[in-house]
Amino acid sequence: MVMNIYSHISDAVLEGKKLFAVLVDPDKPSDSRIKQIAQTSSDAAVDFIFVGGSLLTNDRLDNCIRIINQNCQVPVVLFPGNTMQINARAQAILLLSLISGRNAEMLIGKHVIAAPYLKSSNLEVIPTGYLLIESGKPTAALYMSNSLPIPHDKDDIAVCTALAGEMLGLKLIYMDAGSGASYAVSTSMIRQVKNNITVPLIIGGGIKSPEDALAACNAGADIIVVGNAIEKNDSIIPSLAKAVHSIIP
Repeated sequence: MVMNIYSHISDAVLEGKKLFAVLVDPDKPSDSRIKQIAQTSSDAAVDFIFVGGSLLTNDRLDNCIRIINQNCQVPVVLFPGNTMQINARAQAILLLSLISGRNAEMLIGKHVIAAPYLKSSNLEVIPTGYLLIESGKPTAALYMSNSLPIPHDKDDIAVCTALAGEMLGLKLIYMDAGSGASYAVSTSMIRQVKNNITVPLIIGGGIKSPEDALAACNAGADIIVVGNAIEKNDSIIPSLAKAVHSIIP
């Protein structure tokens, strides 16, 4: 039976459980590394594998998802950087609206192009408010989206932006410091946003250790996403998953 991803997330939030997602950029790891990440993720009871990147240059998305599906049963969720990153091998897609920026293409333009493809697919589409948070260095997501991030210390702007996203009907809020961030989204910002929204909150970017993941969870994150640290060392997956899942409802 195919899992309904959003229902699974919502149920976990209601029960006070925290979820962990491994992020795989199809451009970066070799086939053997993708296989290893998939098998390690399965053994560690990772909840989701997010697949996507700001820029794909090697046309490896389909191959990446195929290898993951062949080597584990962890649900694959697309985390698309553009409309080319749609693939029917995945189970769901985060339809990202970049609500932290003012680039109309990232708010609605790209979605118009993607809509007919998504409608004809079997993908579960999850409308997601995407907030880029300043992280101490320029990231690929900032450059490719042609937008400014929310300043790291402006909790009030993040709260109001997340609230607006929820009021517009978006089902998830995703705050991201970006790949290779110098520092993660602050626990203060996570706490303030979580205290003001009712939809699930995803936190990614700059999380390098189990301690970072645990701090974000304790501040209010419902889903922790780690990519860059795992690209450097996939053996960290079990300890990250254990830290996130250690939160007792």
